[in-house]
Order: sequence, then structure tokens, then C-alpha cells
Amino acid sequence: MATLREVRRRIAGVKTTQKITRAMKMVAAAKLRRAQSSVVSARPYARKIRELLEHLVSNVGLESGSLFVVRPMSRAALVVVTSDRGMCGAFNSNVIKTVERRIAENAGQDPGRRNVTLFCVGKKGADYFGKRQFDLSGKYIGVYNALVFAQAKRIVKDIVEGYLQGKFDRVDVIYNEFKSVAQQRIITEQFLPIPAEAAVAGEGTRHSRTDYIYEPSSAAILQALVPKHLDFQLWRVLLESNAAEQGARMAAMENATENAEELISTLQLQYNKARQASITRELLEIVSGAEALMKAG
Repeated sequence: MATLREVRRRIAGVKTTQKITRAMKMVAAAKLRRAQSSVVSARPYARKIRELLEHLVSNVGLESGSLFVVRPMSRAALVVVTSDRGMCGAFNSNVIKTVERRIAENAGQDPGRRNVTLFCVGKKGADYFGKRQFDLSGKYIGVYNALVFAQAKRIVKDIVEGYLQGKFDRVDVIYNEFKSVAQQRIITEQFLPIPAEAAVAGEGTRHSRTDYIYEPSSAAILQALVPKHLDFQLWRVLLESNAAEQGARMAAMENATENAEELISTLQLQYNKARQASITRELLEIVSGAEALMKAG
């Protein structure tokens, strides 16, 4: 049985940990408010720019750019969006498991995984897949320390260059979508070639859609819009992942704080029992000593 000193030491240690988890929860809550505001503001613009792109493609055609053309699939790239830090529950492990399942599906007869390459945004994903000898085409660590639009543009530039050079034929993004503080959803989105199924499907019903007059031309606007679309879609993904991370960390730290409180109560009860047993033992020793003296006298 643990001594009183050991139990006191454990109670003090758990209380210190509880202070840390409570502080981390408060920090995550403050960051979550800003991150949630950013992602909510970005969603309507991302949706509208996608709709405009689909409308332009329906006018110009899929042959308007190489980023729309679907190639025969020989090699795929996955953009893995995780966090730089842990202590956020299953936030990172859920993404990693989804990526591993996707790699297993793409591997087929290629156990060496040569037909899949990864772009890892976040230290956790980069460390995990780097240690396991996966093919990494890009590592982006520290992105969330100063999350700015230029970060998304830099990542998109590397992805698009590799795609245009024929290093891979399809790019998917796997990330956590922010739903609420207590809920994040793993999303797998096609990034390249730019999905245009909605635009193709809309060609048969163009009479029911608004027809705009574009200046200078639909093709020129489409060419200028595609880079903006790609940059902003990845920017939205980073904002979603950042908000989801803060929500997951806030929930995880709240659970940790509550667990610490329960553990402190258990240890305090154990300490009281041990202290009571020690006092009872000392009283018995005193009484026994007194009786022995009386008998000796």
C-alpha cells in the first residue's frame, strides 16, 4: 500500500497537471473563436467561386485547361492535413487511418507503395509517414504558427507543378472538417483534376440556368479564375482543419481536466483511509503500551 507521502505527492502532481489542462482548454477556446469566425467567413466565398467555375466550364468546355482533363490513373498524390501538436484527441489518428486505408486501396499489386506520394501539412502526419518510409513529395511544418493565405498558395504551387509535370495523375485532400466543438468529420476531396461533374451535368439543362455575358471572354476569365479557385479551396481546407483542431483540443483538455478531478477525489479518499489507518494503528500502540506498563507495575 502506498505511503501517505507517496499519495500526497501523487495528488500534488495530478493537481499540477489539472492546472495545465485547464489552461490549455482556455487557450484552445480563445483560438477556436477566431478560427471558427475565419472558416465561417471563408465558406460562402469558396462555394461561390466553385459555382462560378462550374458555370464557366459549362460554357467553355472541359478541354479549356489541362487541370480539368481526367488522365488514366497510374500514380496518385494525397494531401494529408494534420496538426503540428498533439493533445487533441483522435484528431490526427483519424486522418492517418483514413490515409492508410486510401493508400492500401491504391496500392493494389504495388506493395512498395510507389504509386502513391504524399504532401504532408502538419508535423504529426509528416513524422508518422516519414518514419514509415512513405514517399513524401512535400512537408509543410509550422503552417499554423502563422496561418496566412500565402501558405496555401505555396502548397498549391508545389502540387500544381508536380501535377503538370506528370508526377501524379490525381490529387486528393484528406482533412478534418469543422462541424462543432465536439464533432469533426474526416473529408476526402478531389483537388486535381478540378472536379467538373456538376458543370457537365448542367449542360443538358442550361436553359434553366442564368446565362451571363463575360468580358473579356469566358475562356480568359476561366484561365484567371482557376489559380484563385485552387488557392482558396486549399486555404479553406487549412481553416477548416485549424478550427477542427482547436475544437478537438478544447474537448480533449476538458475531458482531461474532469478525469484529473476524479483522480484527485480517488487519491484524496485513499489518503484519508491511509491516514485514518495510521492514526488507528498509533492509538492501538499507545493503548497496548499503557496496558503493558500497568501490568508491569
